[in-house]
Amino acid sequence: MRVRLVLTFVVVALLSAATATALAYRDARTAVLQRTQNATVKDFRAQVGTVAADFDLPPDQESLSRFAAKVSERVGGRTVVARYRSLSATSDTFAESTPWITSGLRASVMAGDATVFQRVRWRGEPHLVVGTPVRYVDGDRRASGLEVYTLTDLRAESADTAALIDSVRDGTVPVVLLAAVLALLAAGTVLRPVRTLGRATRELASGDLGTRVEVTGNDELADLARTFNETADALQASDAELREQEAKARRFVADVSHELRTPLAAMTMVATVLEEDADRLPPDAARAARTVGAETARLARLVEDLMEISRFDAKAVRLNAAGTDLAATVRASLALRGWTDRVRADLPEGLRAVVDRRRIDVIVANLVGNALRHGAPPVTVTLRTSRTGEEEWVLLSVADHGPGLPPEVRERVFDRFYKADSARTRGAADDSGQGSGLGTAIALENARLHGGTIEVTGGSGAADGDADADGGTGTAGAPGASGGGRGVPPGAVFTLRLPLRRPGEDTECG
Repeated sequence: MRVRLVLTFVVVALLSAATATALAYRDARTAVLQRTQNATVKDFRAQVGTVAADFDLPPDQESLSRFAAKVSERVGGRTVVARYRSLSATSDTFAESTPWITSGLRASVMAGDATVFQRVRWRGEPHLVVGTPVRYVDGDRRASGLEVYTLTDLRAESADTAALIDSVRDGTVPVVLLAAVLALLAAGTVLRPVRTLGRATRELASGDLGTRVEVTGNDELADLARTFNETADALQASDAELREQEAKARRFVADVSHELRTPLAAMTMVATVLEEDADRLPPDAARAARTVGAETARLARLVEDLMEISRFDAKAVRLNAAGTDLAATVRASLALRGWTDRVRADLPEGLRAVVDRRRIDVIVANLVGNALRHGAPPVTVTLRTSRTGEEEWVLLSVADHGPGLPPEVRERVFDRFYKADSARTRGAADDSGQGSGLGTAIALENARLHGGTIEVTGGSGAADGDADADGGTGTAGAPGASGGGRGVPPGAVFTLRLPLRRPGEDTECG
């Protein structure tokens, strides 16, 4: 903006100087030429009248030449041409052809009784041609037929106007420099509060809600500063209120979850006893006992998920990281839940990373459980490594072969309590009941805690294709992970991406 302001001042100064120069030149030139013309015409007419008073008509060539010479002598030696019908005489023998007397000028002289003048260029220089008819002084002032013309040099007047142009042009440079200095001063005065306001706006946008600007003066910039401060006050008050409400909501969820654990423990014990004796109960009672057991287990998982997500919100989660064999961790997670025979696994040996084993188990359980519950077989789990620049990554991909996830579902699949069952098929493997909608959110939080993330690909009814070794997304070779299912397009593919070595990690992978 500073550059634009300076350029604007300079352009305005140049335009002003050019306009002033043009107007000054026009007025000065007009005034100089007008003064010269008036003086020349008046003097010429007076001298012609004086000489013509003693001139006898009709003249011969000799007397006409003497007449022209006398007039030239009286008007300062300027070239004079006298014409009488077919006779013509000049005071300058080099001007016999007299091309500077135009036909239009002569026609005006012959037609009237007034002195006529015209500016012409003669031999490359500006001149003034004045012509006047001679009339009888007595009677009806009839035209005598005598015409007299003179040629006046205007080079001195042209030099005067040119000198004026040079003076104005020389004065333009300091005017432009002065305009640039004034523009810099104005830019400093105007743009300083604008820069201050811009810096405060950036600080406010970065999260510093206590940022304020000093209000000086009563102009528009001061009004803008006051409006900014008022907006910042309102934003800070709203942020404080929202933070307070959010903290209350987190405490409420944590307190409710904690209070539910005790009655849930008792309910779980009762439900377990009922399920064990269900075979000895009547059919309706047995079905009710099993339903109570399943829903109690689901409620217990929901409470545990709520408590876990509350710990993340309260930033009370810590990693217990250690060097871990990732393939063994994934196999143990699958075996613990009885999924070994239902999942095809491609888990190369010897791949170790510094991770929290329990949290990796939570991630695997959620991703594989979702694939079994909502997708279609075969479900494949693939472990790979990749490199991006100087960083090495571990990629754990979980792919199913169901209808996949539409783009609008992928954007929200990690939102809390979001369920996309309408977009995915409820498979026969679903023996764990409807999820809480917190599983993927908890998995993502655990991945972020390790410095990683979880990505999802695979559109509804179409494959996104196999990921190559350094892609980090896609199926990571899932369709052919254990020799079967080749050519079957994958559905949803969830890929856990973790750094192989986290910066600042003290634990060694042994």
